[in-house]
Amino acid sequence: MNKEELFEKIKEKKSFLCVGLDSDYDKIPAHLHKYEDPIFEFNKAIIDATKDFCVAYKPNLAFYESTGANGWKSLEKTMAYIPKGIFTIADAKRGDIGNTSNKYAKAFFKRLNFDSVTVNPYMGEDGISPYLQYEDKWVVILALTSNSSASNFQTKVLANGQELYKEVLSASKEWGTTNNTMYVVGATKASELEDIRKIIPEHFLLVPGVGSQGGDLQEVAKYGLTDSCGLLVNVSRGILFAGEGMEFGTKANIKAQEIQKEMEATLLDRGLI
Repeated sequence: MNKEELFEKIKEKKSFLCVGLDSDYDKIPAHLHKYEDPIFEFNKAIIDATKDFCVAYKPNLAFYESTGANGWKSLEKTMAYIPKGIFTIADAKRGDIGNTSNKYAKAFFKRLNFDSVTVNPYMGEDGISPYLQYEDKWVVILALTSNSSASNFQTKVLANGQELYKEVLSASKEWGTTNNTMYVVGATKASELEDIRKIIPEHFLLVPGVGSQGGDLQEVAKYGLTDSCGLLVNVSRGILFAGEGMEFGTKANIKAQEIQKEMEATLLDRGLI
C-alpha cells in the first residue's frame, strides 16, 4: 500500500485510527480460554468489532513471541483474518546489521505479508535499507517515544546544538521517501510535533499513547496533520479492554466508533474529507 492509497483509505473511512493488537493472554476474557487458540479468538472478535472504524492494525510482536510457537501461529492466523485494504504494522522494533535486517524484512514482508514494520534506527542506515527494497512496504522508524526513560538518550543535546532524535529525523529522512518511511512519535510528546513537522513535513507519523497513556487526540491533530492526513493514531488498551467478559467485543466496537467520530470531525474541520 502506497501513501496515496493509504490516504484514500483514510478518506473513505473518515478515520486515521490504528488498533493495536497487544493481545495479552492474562487480560483477555476468561471464557475465551476454552478455545484451542484464545489469542486468535480474541483478535478475531476485536477485528470484527473495529474493522469499520479503523484503517490499520498493529500487532505488538512481544505478546505473540512470548508464547513461543503457538503465539506465532496466532499471529499468522490474525494476519490472514485482517480484511484486505487495511494497513498492517508489525510492531517489532527490530534493529540490526544489514544481513540480519534482510532476514527480518523477509519474515515480516514475505512470510507474514505485513505492510510495515517498526525499527530502531540506532545502528544506522545499513540496518534500515534492507526494508526499503520492498515495493509498497514501509519502515516505521522510532523517533521520539512516550516512555519515561526516553530522555536518557532521545532528547540529549548534541555538540551541534540539536537533540538526538532530531538528528535521527534529519539523517534518516534521506534514506527513504514519504512513500516508504514513517516515524513513531508518542502522543504524550505532542508539543514536540510542531518542531518535528519542520524536519519531516510530509511523512506519515505513527502516534501511540492516546487514551490510557495520557495522549490527547486533538493536540496530536493540531500539530501533526498534513494535507494528506499524515497520521496514524494508535489505540491499544483503550479499545481492546474497554469492556470485560462477554461484552468485550461490544465495548470495543463502541469505543472504536467514538474515536472514529472524533477523527471524522477533525478531518472535516481541516477540509481533508
